[in-house]
Amino acid sequence: MATTATAMAMATTSTAAHVVPALFSFLQQRLRLRPKARISTFHRLLLPVSRFSTRDGSASYQEEDEEGEAEDSAEAAFGDEVGEDEDDEKPQPEEVSSTEFQFAAPPEGYIEPASFDELPPESPEDVAAAYESLYGPAFSGESLMGNNVFEVKVVDPVDMDRDQRPNDEFSERVVQVSRVTKVVKGGRQLSYRALVVVGDMKGHVGVGVGKAKEVSEAITKAAMNGRRNLVTVPLTKYCTFPHRAEANYGAAKVMLRPACPGSGVTAGGAVRVVLEMAGVENALGKQLRSKNPLNNARATVKATQMMRQFSDVAAERGLPMEELWK
Repeated sequence: MATTATAMAMATTSTAAHVVPALFSFLQQRLRLRPKARISTFHRLLLPVSRFSTRDGSASYQEEDEEGEAEDSAEAAFGDEVGEDEDDEKPQPEEVSSTEFQFAAPPEGYIEPASFDELPPESPEDVAAAYESLYGPAFSGESLMGNNVFEVKVVDPVDMDRDQRPNDEFSERVVQVSRVTKVVKGGRQLSYRALVVVGDMKGHVGVGVGKAKEVSEAITKAAMNGRRNLVTVPLTKYCTFPHRAEANYGAAKVMLRPACPGSGVTAGGAVRVVLEMAGVENALGKQLRSKNPLNNARATVKATQMMRQFSDVAAERGLPMEELWK
């Protein structure tokens, strides 16, 4: 039994020894005959190559590397030849000499203008005339107020004296001058607030407020502020209101009513001052709530803006003025 088992084991070992080399040789042939995958004609796809042993047991990569280098060199040479052929076939532009190009002849009577350096210097009048020819008379330097914008000097109202104030048709009337205090960390800062009504006695009036360290400066600021806030008061031919109106401003409420000729202005406080500066000669006015001069003055201006002339109402209704009272 032992002899038979030993003989069978030796037979199996000898058979396996002959089969293994034959299997490796078959795999070696299959790997060499397999084609190599490529992405393009100029780049190869690098794939892992299985390492196999030759008959003598050493690894062989040299043959495949040599084959790859030969193919790359052939492809590069082919690409250079194609590029040279394309450059030779591209059409080249023809050179044009400067002597062959000629400008068009100028029209008859054409006079070449002088250079910029040879022209005489332009005066401000010439510049203004050129701007007017291009953009119209708005650039002539004359404003809507009739003042030359190049000569008017802007002066701060604080720095103005009584002689330097605007010389226009508006007159001023001081309604109130009060002392106000501002409490800061270092103590109290005293200043003055002035309430001034400005008007031309022709239907234009404005209420202005100004604050400053001095009384005169506060009045000047208030007058300038009043000129910036002018409104138009609707008046009839009898210098009275076209109809009655009421208005509120803050806690103040003012009532205005027209009056017959010869009645005069029957009102008090700031309401009377505003009506007189607007040119109202016959009217009734009353302060119904607060007696604050500033709020009552502004409430009076607000009430006058709520009034409308008979001609405006007739135009909105599309009727003649004679039919408004029918």
